[in-house]
Amino acid sequence: MIDSAIVDTGIGDAEDDDFDAAVEAPDAQLPENRYLDRELSWLAFNQRVLELAEDPTLPLLERANFLAIFASNLDEFFMVRIAGLKRRIVTGLAVPTNVGVAPADALAAISAEAHRLQLRHARAWNDAVRPALAETGIEVVGWEALSVDERTALYDYFHAKVFPVLMPLAVDPAHPFPYISGLSLNLAIRIRNARTGRQEFARLKVPPMMPRYVEVPHSEGESMRFLPLEELIAQHLEDLFPGMEILDHHAFRLTRNEDVVIEEDETENLIQALEAELLRRRFGPPIRLEITDDMDDLTLDLLIKELDITEQEVYRLPGPLDLRALFALSAIKRPDLHYPPHVPTTSVPFQPVDQEARPDIFAAIRKSDVLVHHPYESFATSVQAFLEQAARDPHVLAIKQTLYRTSGDSPIVQALIDAAEAGKQVLALVEVKARFDEANNIVWARKLEKAGVHVVYGLVGLKTHCKLALVIREEKGELRHYSHVGTGNYNPKTSRLYEDFGLFTTDPQVGRDLTRLFNELSGYAIEKKFKRLLVAPLHLRKGLLRLIDRERRNALAGKPARVRIKVNSMVDEQIIDALYRASIAGVKVDVWVRGICSLRTDLPGVTDNITVRSILGRYLEHSRIFAFENNGSPEVFIGSADMMHRNLDRRVEALVRVTAPAHVTELLNLFDLAMDERISSWHLGEDGVWTRHSVDADGKPLLDLQDRRMSSVKRRRQARAIR
Repeated sequence: MIDSAIVDTGIGDAEDDDFDAAVEAPDAQLPENRYLDRELSWLAFNQRVLELAEDPTLPLLERANFLAIFASNLDEFFMVRIAGLKRRIVTGLAVPTNVGVAPADALAAISAEAHRLQLRHARAWNDAVRPALAETGIEVVGWEALSVDERTALYDYFHAKVFPVLMPLAVDPAHPFPYISGLSLNLAIRIRNARTGRQEFARLKVPPMMPRYVEVPHSEGESMRFLPLEELIAQHLEDLFPGMEILDHHAFRLTRNEDVVIEEDETENLIQALEAELLRRRFGPPIRLEITDDMDDLTLDLLIKELDITEQEVYRLPGPLDLRALFALSAIKRPDLHYPPHVPTTSVPFQPVDQEARPDIFAAIRKSDVLVHHPYESFATSVQAFLEQAARDPHVLAIKQTLYRTSGDSPIVQALIDAAEAGKQVLALVEVKARFDEANNIVWARKLEKAGVHVVYGLVGLKTHCKLALVIREEKGELRHYSHVGTGNYNPKTSRLYEDFGLFTTDPQVGRDLTRLFNELSGYAIEKKFKRLLVAPLHLRKGLLRLIDRERRNALAGKPARVRIKVNSMVDEQIIDALYRASIAGVKVDVWVRGICSLRTDLPGVTDNITVRSILGRYLEHSRIFAFENNGSPEVFIGSADMMHRNLDRRVEALVRVTAPAHVTELLNLFDLAMDERISSWHLGEDGVWTRHSVDADGKPLLDLQDRRMSSVKRRRQARAIR
């Protein structure tokens, strides 16, 4: 089993029993109703995404992109979170988030909020972004807006490109109701047989592999115009049903339970079990039916009956459905409608001394620890370059790495393959259970195995989520450890969109810790002596609780005390309760959270010292930072763990302590900037309501943290160039 120990925390083993008892004992100071519902909090996060799409000060195609992100997020929320909640309600395993709220009532509240947000989302596109784009020369039009010549051209396109791949499916006594795949866009069609006068029903799936927006032919200098593919198909239904009278047609879309549940045991082949479960995922039960608001009752009643869903699961929306299609639209090359371009810089320590020479990544890390901040600093010239140099360096003996998510054409995977083919020992821990990347990771795992890489799949019952790379290099007859511990995936594509930190170090203690951890992940080692790491699932939570409690005791003793935590999600009740107790004792607690937050800020006498902020923008805030004042000698950790049950109990996670004074200062300064009232952010307030603060009292825009960070990194590079 995985364990960890904390050193230099001021908490000795003699205090363990008293500490455990204090944490586990009921606390009369804390009210019962002290947590926000996690699902409603997630919807509040997606509302913040939607507010960016509604912001008229943002570039228009970026607003379209945020609309697509909202839609994609909500799909996953239904496929996983709502599906899981419904499954737990049916099995009787659902536990109320707040005292006195039954799970079924919570589900009803979630459904009502999801309905409200989807309608708001549709209005944002139809009433704001779509008309604004039209004014800039990018129009999404209906069939009625096309000229005769344009209709003729699109008719030719339909018959050449679309008609051959369409598959109309009739529903009658000889043809049962067809299977409707999850997230597919469909047309429900009512037709009348001209010979018999009998009304029939047919379903037509809009081909998902084709462009959702069909470009209308236009002359140079004219507006770009697009017709939704489903409308092009709908206008030519007579060609699909010759001799039949088309009575009506409506778009609909179904969401299914696509969460993967694998019952692992010691003897099971995990890959085979996962592949079988992925096949079953396609046939998960329906959990949401989206329909256009003009659908007639006859068609709707048929869908409800055949799909076996409830009225609560029906979402009647103004068209078009499935605004994920806006991802393609937002990729249109119109620089004036996008954020200004940003090219990540090479981290100063990794910049080549000689512009003609390839930088020596190992020499830079030997000189001092290196902290990189993506995407402001380049992933390609840091993490990727580190592994590529390791692959070709004849003095490197071994490379060990975790892979949770990576891109389809990953240079990281290629570097590991190159290293194995060069005769090096290479270990890759591929997490094949990474949600919605399972199939991709299975492909890469097999490719790595064929190249001679030692591939392991982690521990039974746990996901390996930590971001670790270890290179063993022989130098002057001795072995040196080059370590990388990050907060984000080894994915070159998402590294340009996700904000993350990574620490490179040759500290021998970190190297020994990673060696022990990799041995445990790949073998049967049982190790409990980590010195610079906090490792889940057994002791990461306990380690953080101790650090928070130390700040509480310092505050009671009149010593400097403060806790600062940056995470994607804050849900774990034990961590939240520890922060409440610290606040009661006078500890200033700052929480910077991107997504879910079950922590409240509106409990008098309990949360008076707690501030919660959220920042969303051009980049996805993804790094995790944990900082503790420690009586004036701050201790700061970075790593992969969010404050959720799954991260702390069912995943292998790792935090590393950052020790270089300059790096500690950099992380604390970033945190101070994020909490500054002059920075645009969302503030968590009463009843879990998030309020956006984007302008000052005079109506002037507040500062954008990500813009400030881009500028500061650029200045740091320029200062190096001048020297």
